[in-house]
Amino acid sequence: MDNSTIADNFSLLSKLMDIHGENSFKAKSFANAAFTVDKLPVQLKDTAPEDIFRIKGIGESTGKSIQEMLQTNHFALLDTYLQITPPGILEIMKIKGLGPKKIATIWKELEIESMGELLYACNENRLLLLKGFGEKTQESVRQNIEFYLSNKARFLYAEVETFALTLAQTLQSAFAPAPVALTGKFRRNEIIIDEVELVIGMPLEAIQSYLATLPDFHLLETTDNTSLWQQAQQAKVKIYACSPADFAATLFTTTGSEDFLKQFYAAGGEQHIAQSETEAAIFEKAGMQYIAPFLREGTQVIVQARQHQLPTLITTADIKGIIHSHSQWSDGLFSLEEMAIAAKAQGFEYLVISDHSKSAFYANGLSVERIAAQHEQIALLNQQLAPFRIFKSIEADILNDGTLDYPDEILASFDLVIASVHSNLKMSEEKAMSRLLKAVENPYTTILGHMTGRLLLSRNGYPVNHQQIIDACAQHQVVIELNAHPRRLDIDWQWIPYALEKNVLISVDPDAHSIEGYKDIRFGTLAAQKGGVTSKNNLSSYSLPMFETFIQQRKQLKNI
Repeated sequence: MDNSTIADNFSLLSKLMDIHGENSFKAKSFANAAFTVDKLPVQLKDTAPEDIFRIKGIGESTGKSIQEMLQTNHFALLDTYLQITPPGILEIMKIKGLGPKKIATIWKELEIESMGELLYACNENRLLLLKGFGEKTQESVRQNIEFYLSNKARFLYAEVETFALTLAQTLQSAFAPAPVALTGKFRRNEIIIDEVELVIGMPLEAIQSYLATLPDFHLLETTDNTSLWQQAQQAKVKIYACSPADFAATLFTTTGSEDFLKQFYAAGGEQHIAQSETEAAIFEKAGMQYIAPFLREGTQVIVQARQHQLPTLITTADIKGIIHSHSQWSDGLFSLEEMAIAAKAQGFEYLVISDHSKSAFYANGLSVERIAAQHEQIALLNQQLAPFRIFKSIEADILNDGTLDYPDEILASFDLVIASVHSNLKMSEEKAMSRLLKAVENPYTTILGHMTGRLLLSRNGYPVNHQQIIDACAQHQVVIELNAHPRRLDIDWQWIPYALEKNVLISVDPDAHSIEGYKDIRFGTLAAQKGGVTSKNNLSSYSLPMFETFIQQRKQLKNI
């Protein structure tokens, strides 16, 4: 059992104890232990038992619980609370804006034990009868329930990737030499996946017979040449069966979006589909460059392919530096030195350390005094790690009025500033836009971080006028981040073509809070490819000399 699972168990136990009205001190001790374990730089399973009790924040009770989980892979106390908690209450706990105390009130006073009952109660204004619930709270709960339910059967690309690739490999081995390939949204690298789709060149009956033998696979529906399956813990699986001769045609028509296929047909390409043995041949006969699956979304790509003007798109190998990362100076898991050494060892040329600013008290944001101390350490590490370089940065909170949360003389001490919103995400569009535009106009803002603040499948983010923000970034030479965390991927790739049209630089940044987080640049790169980003218009693809020149020129341009 890893640290993440142990921390999750402690956190869940703490909330359940609160819901059941247990001693608040005990509940808080498990919540504190969850926070401590989650931030540990080493795995508890690799720690000597006696050393576990020496960890600050781990007491006698929580230490014994950790040992129990490590030794038995179970947590008896948590199991006890799970047994006495209705399953529907556990699901309600997933709704944002409802803490344990409010859930307990809803459960005990309204006798609500399911998501459906809670939604009905909101629609009937029954929450207004409870102490601590007003109209705004009730409406927020209702909206969050509807958002949760609408996304319940949807998954992040990163969540289904291993499952999809493993399933494809399993089916290839089982049905060889029949052709097997992933298709649909997964093949297009969509950020949200409803179904994992595959094309298989063999009869549907034989495919269904095999899938029925796989664990946790259940047939939902079938047609003449398709079948839809539910895997217990993953996305639904849709199978397209065809003859080997029709494999390329079926793969082509199930890969492209509806808009892409309409435009392809309008361009006279339909007649070539059935006549071709490969997808490459389909494009060649249509007089087009081969269009990679991840680009088969809209219509402009058809025009570029017919003119043989498709750009060479960015790859993960093009990322030369880690921009936007956090260390133990704020809420990262590793020291600044460890983050830098790991980046250098992985072949990156530089690291932009951008810990949280002082307003982010919840993330141990940096005071002015701590900034000076961090800059001293950066200077020392740069001497030791040369030619690798650490750049001084900060993820500065954009305050409610659009100002950044340090005075100009402090902002001037950084090589670059990433400006991001982290609080008050429910502003009206008018207020949110005023806030963001003022931050973009600030001469010290180098990069606009995660533009909408969205968390995919969890939070919509604040309302923004993308075109207006992009125009402002173009005017003020501000880079727009493509936050590569698979739960953000913000800016949305669909707005990238407009940004590129306006000559706005994109920056694929991992927002890494650990060394492991560097790997997220791959998911950011997949999204960047869909938006048409090349290495030339991505800031994190700049070599160290190019990046240094970019910073110098920008400061001269802004007179800072």
